Amino acid sequence: MKTSARNQFFGKITAVNVGAVNAEVAVGLKGGQSIVAAITKESVEKLGVKVGGDAVALVKAPQVIVVTDDAGYRLSARNQLSGTVSRIHKGAVNSDVIIDLGGGETVAATITNDSLEALGLAEGQTAMAVFKAGSVILGVAA
Repeated sequence: MKTSARNQFFGKITAVNVGAVNAEVAVGLKGGQSIVAAITKESVEKLGVKVGGDAVALVKAPQVIVVTDDAGYRLSARNQLSGTVSRIHKGAVNSDVIIDLGGGETVAATITNDSLEALGLAEGQTAMAVFKAGSVILGVAA
């Protein structure tokens, strides 16, 4: 599949929680972490989403927030993926930050250079990629 989303996570559907209008679908990643997508009940039905099925979770890099110190706060964002900064590519205004999640998985975040400096980000540093379940586009094989 070709897509402009930098983050393409392939995995197995591990949970489906369907409500009256929306549903939460969890996709297990190779490294043991999981991603939750918030989609409509109608999409669950149309896509044939079922536990054990193959899926891809797409997340645009600008939707990913990088956290280095949660200062004891709990966040409402369902997706909080922990890892290690493996690469930083600094541009004129923004920087790409790649976080290694383990199991061969990485997540890319596009953040401002001001944020890069404020966080003091460096390769090898522990970081968390945070994004809302509503920022995840879920795909299944046709």
